[in-house]
Amino acid sequence: MRRIAPELSSAARPIAVIGLSCRLPGAPDPDSFWNALINARSAVSEAPADRWRRDEPLAEDIRFGGFLDGIDLFDADFFTISPREAAATDPQQRLLLELGWEALEHAGLLPAALAGTPTGVFVGAILDDYAALTDRLGTAGIDRHTLTGTQRGIIANRLSYVLGLRGPSLVVDSGQSSSLVAVHLACESLRRGESAIALAGGVNLNLLADSTLRVLRFGGLSPDGRCHTFDDRANGYVRGEGGGLVVLKPLDDALADGDRIRCVILGSAVNNDGASEGLTVPSAAAQGEAVRAACRQARVSPADLQYVELHGTGTRVGDPIEAAALGEAVGAVRPAGDPLLVGSAKTNVGHLEGAAGIVGLLKTALSLEHRLLPASLNHERPNPDIPTEALNLAVVRETRPWPDPRRRLLAGVSSFGVGGTNCHVVLAAPEALLDAEASVDADGSDGAPDPAPVVWLLSGRSPAALGGQARRLLVFAQHRPELDPAAVGHALATTRTAFPDRAAVIGTDRATRHAALAALAEGRTASGLLTGTATGGTVALLFPGRGVGWRGIFAEPVLDHLTATEPVFAGRLADCADALAPHTDWSLMDLLRAGTAADPALLAREDVARSTLFALTTALAELWRRAGVRPDAVLGTGDGEPAAAHAAGALTLDEAARLAARPRPVPGAGPDAGPTAGPTAAYWRHGVPSRGPLDKAVDTLLADGHTVLLELGPLERAATGTGRRAFTGSALRPGPADPAGFRTALAEAHLHGAPVDWAAVLGSAPARRIDLPTYAFQRERHWLDEAPPARPAPAPARPAPAPATEEPAPTAAPEGPRRVRELVTAHAATVLGRAAADLPTGVPFRDLGFDSLGLEELLELLGVDLDLDLPTVLVYDHPTPEALAEHLDTLLADPAEAAPTLLDRIDALGPDLAAETDGATRGAAAARLRALLRQIDPPEATNDGLAQAILSATTEEILDLIDNRGQQ
Repeated sequence: MRRIAPELSSAARPIAVIGLSCRLPGAPDPDSFWNALINARSAVSEAPADRWRRDEPLAEDIRFGGFLDGIDLFDADFFTISPREAAATDPQQRLLLELGWEALEHAGLLPAALAGTPTGVFVGAILDDYAALTDRLGTAGIDRHTLTGTQRGIIANRLSYVLGLRGPSLVVDSGQSSSLVAVHLACESLRRGESAIALAGGVNLNLLADSTLRVLRFGGLSPDGRCHTFDDRANGYVRGEGGGLVVLKPLDDALADGDRIRCVILGSAVNNDGASEGLTVPSAAAQGEAVRAACRQARVSPADLQYVELHGTGTRVGDPIEAAALGEAVGAVRPAGDPLLVGSAKTNVGHLEGAAGIVGLLKTALSLEHRLLPASLNHERPNPDIPTEALNLAVVRETRPWPDPRRRLLAGVSSFGVGGTNCHVVLAAPEALLDAEASVDADGSDGAPDPAPVVWLLSGRSPAALGGQARRLLVFAQHRPELDPAAVGHALATTRTAFPDRAAVIGTDRATRHAALAALAEGRTASGLLTGTATGGTVALLFPGRGVGWRGIFAEPVLDHLTATEPVFAGRLADCADALAPHTDWSLMDLLRAGTAADPALLAREDVARSTLFALTTALAELWRRAGVRPDAVLGTGDGEPAAAHAAGALTLDEAARLAARPRPVPGAGPDAGPTAGPTAAYWRHGVPSRGPLDKAVDTLLADGHTVLLELGPLERAATGTGRRAFTGSALRPGPADPAGFRTALAEAHLHGAPVDWAAVLGSAPARRIDLPTYAFQRERHWLDEAPPARPAPAPARPAPAPATEEPAPTAAPEGPRRVRELVTAHAATVLGRAAADLPTGVPFRDLGFDSLGLEELLELLGVDLDLDLPTVLVYDHPTPEALAEHLDTLLADPAEAAPTLLDRIDALGPDLAAETDGATRGAAAARLRALLRQIDPPEATNDGLAQAILSATTEEILDLIDNRGQQ
């Protein structure tokens, strides 16, 4: 594919469409939509029974439409939205959140990587049915979430907030052209450099009979519930609902980044009908000018367009005007007998109004990608007011190839608003499409075993979601047997977010992989299936001593495999051999090549054993480091001490090699934690005679927050049986031949939270990235009629004191803490609108769906019941329900344990702000101080001069203030 000519101005910069998502009637994703299109299926049906009552006024006249299933369902937990807030939130906002996530996954982009970037969100939306539903409830339906839940602008803003996007974020309302105008504005933002990436599209949900009655009374609704576009039966349109998004990026950036390009937006234009024959009467002249203006920006002739996706509502007035505009702007400049092909997706899914334009763009993008034009339905006899032959137009009546596939495929998409805002977009297929595109992903194995085991990684926000992911991937793999399993593995590892609940499917053949996926979907175990949970924390590398069976390493085929297949391991092993050579009378490489045939007398030497172990563990550490696993701590025991010291940065390779080659072990740093070198803490124990002291060393690592312990040795697993919550894995497996040993070990570590850089491990991506299934959302009902659970009756934190005349009854010690914990849990559940039994008390408040107002409400409820004045800052210092309950119980037991004062908090920052502390820590502490001040209750607490000075000061002024205070 050629690069974009540098002489092109930014105004003409082509924009690549690199990702798609949609939720349409009968089509929950782009693949389903395409299947419906090429199979000429209509998704129009009668309204669902729960949408509006059959006794509504004129219900018989509004019964048809294109409807979504389950508009009341939403995965609130995935987006850390509480059930209470989800019920107050317009389903259009909720739908866009899911579409945004799916579009980015379809584009192969990690949503977290876009946080803080100038990524724009441009959304067309014109309806507020949910706000009207809320209004019907009166004041009882209004709470602290209503404002943001029903404001139309938040549809775009919430997606920007959830993903942390810093580009423009806006909702467009230009009537029925809104979503295509949103695409136009997104392209302009990208061309100006205002946005680097953009998500653009629209959403439209028809929740009330009233909004459909408005269309009926206006005269736009089809009595028979069909869009007869350009047909003699044209009598209005049928409404549809749903939404769609595209991910956009400047074409040259997309090419440089290796993105899969679905199509290219060459140009677009927007105008208005002006003073037409009526406010809602279209103007053929204005529509034709929009087409020509878009072609001018695209630098193409209107005559080169091979297809135009019509606005095509099927109205008696609108269709002839649109046809006349296209005939004049395009048909008239094409050769006679070579008509412009036209069609409308409204015949499949209805008129999505504010989201209609994005539906037309999605259909056209898919048609360009698949190089087929789907039929436009409901066309039997041409509308007598549309002389198609004279206008040089032709409706696509059956699925067919493009008219001239040898030329670059060019198409236009039109969308018009009822008030006269017209938009036209010119699309093109990417130039120089890959030859034999269908075969680039094929492995040709026909089910035969792969030459090497393949690792497929999956994850979810919950075990149920993980099972759903497995189910989706299994169906996908079963229907795409031609796909290269290694390419699938690469896409899973590099283009999907790693959530806490994780699994790895490892196998050399299709049957093994599919059986493992089926087992994961059903919650069973299976050969080739590993599961784990990433709990946070950090990684520690364990460099063990020899153990009694260290000679068994020479019988390990995996060692030969690593040396032959992992250049990093082999290279570092050679470096160690060179470093050892000046200090030994034997050759490390000769010894390893000899394996079990090595001289027994040589193997019996202490210095040989120690040096060999040093070289192997050092090479393994480098292999893991290159795979992205950089330890936060290392632990060396016995003969593992020199390698640990080198890994921690305390010794150079030559220094460590000299120590390892000495005839006696190097003296250790004693039984306590050793020195710190850079960010890596080093713990080493000298001459560990038994597992007892080693277990204590491992306990130290665990207490310091290291939850993934990797033993860099083929022998005993040092930390097994410690009884502490951590994953302990081996970086080199003993036992039968396992050519996937290293990647299996990587997968195990990844499952428990180790930061594996899979892109580095797996190498460059395939030439054509695979479209994987998107996330398996676990949706639940959230609707206005779902009232939050009733507030539980206040329960005293402790039993009421007995009358003075009676002997006090003995109380079990845990009674007080238990009651406080139950009280915190109950009130937290009430604020969130969920059942107390389902509240995970060890999860941070933010991740449970709390916002600042929710936290204030929680502390107010607790303060009343416990008769305590609770400042909001408590929930920042004790960020989980469990931690807050423990703190409150301490306060109740000893009132002296009060919340720290402002000056106490300033003084507490002293150690972190010492002169030798790095600038980043000092800056972070200053920022934390500002945050603390903003959260102190009551508000007048910040009126004192010191607080106000800090809030308005620069970071350096804050640091100077604290440093000077510490000297007083």
